Amino acid sequence: MVIVVGSGAGGATVAKELAAKGLAVTLIEKGPEIEDKDAFKHYSNVDSEVKVMRTICLGGTTTVSAGNGVRCLEDELRQVGIDLVVEFEEVEKELGVGILPDSLFGEGTRRIMDAAKNLGLDVKKMPKFIDPNRCKSDGRCSFGCPEAAKWSALSFVKEAERNGARILTNMPVDGVLVKSGEVKGVRCGDRVFSDDTVVLSAGALETPRLLKRIGLPTSSLSLFVDTFLTIGGILAGIGFNKEVTMNAVMKFDDFLLSPHFSRHLVNGMERRGLKASPEDILGIMVKIKDEEVGVLDEKVEKGVTNRDAVLLSEGASLAGSILEKAGADPSTFVSTPLRGAHPGGTARIGIAVDQNLETEVSGLYVADASVLPAAPGAPPILTIVALAKYVSRLIAR
Repeated sequence: MVIVVGSGAGGATVAKELAAKGLAVTLIEKGPEIEDKDAFKHYSNVDSEVKVMRTICLGGTTTVSAGNGVRCLEDELRQVGIDLVVEFEEVEKELGVGILPDSLFGEGTRRIMDAAKNLGLDVKKMPKFIDPNRCKSDGRCSFGCPEAAKWSALSFVKEAERNGARILTNMPVDGVLVKSGEVKGVRCGDRVFSDDTVVLSAGALETPRLLKRIGLPTSSLSLFVDTFLTIGGILAGIGFNKEVTMNAVMKFDDFLLSPHFSRHLVNGMERRGLKASPEDILGIMVKIKDEEVGVLDEKVEKGVTNRDAVLLSEGASLAGSILEKAGADPSTFVSTPLRGAHPGGTARIGIAVDQNLETEVSGLYVADASVLPAAPGAPPILTIVALAKYVSRLIAR
């Protein structure tokens, strides 16, 4: 038997993989069961200088992802003894990762790509785990896809359930039960669930708190979030807000640029006295590999270092040049507040877990972004799913 705590990219994958192998699996999720289209109702962001974004619901933050299917941290994981070549290939096949057809590239994205190329930048189409036959290009990826065209961990949860897994929702895990160096189960309020194998996949903000409560080491002073902002300007009638978000990418050493609409841009323009509807705004996200100096305790403290500020400034300058070349009015440019959507690194391999993703407590594993060895500066869902497949194989043995 196996208990899995959390149902995001990591937890849902472990539950699916182990249930398919005939193991008795209990998946425990803090949030409610939802449909993809309602995911936006379950944002539970954490305030800090850099706001940390997340959802608490069945399927976790995958339900509000942009559907970006990129490999990241392959070399860094190989350096700590984890080779995910096989797992990545499996994940890409299962999630249907690929480039979307030209019909799903809107005018705004095309203008940004053309402008970047004219400026001598290397721009590529973003690999996506989106079914092009179901996608309606309504710009709602980060709210929860109403067409369920984008893969989310909900599909893995349902597959696990079909294979016999028990799914429990609205049930926060308060603690892990340990005796004589071995895991014995978890506690949820006054309920106890007993098992000799537990996989923590509660996310980079919750998993280390559970580890700390039983005296295990964490790296909770090394939080990263892939800090980002979006620069936007007015290009009347462009309709960019209805396009598939982040459908292209420009990669640099420590940051990336990607076409991105944010409603915060509308708010920023209103504060400047500019009249613009969402349909009139063209935007580019600047996402950096932030320094790993955030603090996770009872509260989250995540700010901007001097290095982070330099990277954000460099990226914003490039984004502004591209937007202007694409036709946006530079006198209308505004920026969103700083946010981070990829918290991780708080229970790292080599500190909190070994290369088998097992803690010092026998039978207690971690399979979520908290184990990542470095800030990816890119969407990490594929990597988390690959890691979850990797640890599932070890557990199934």
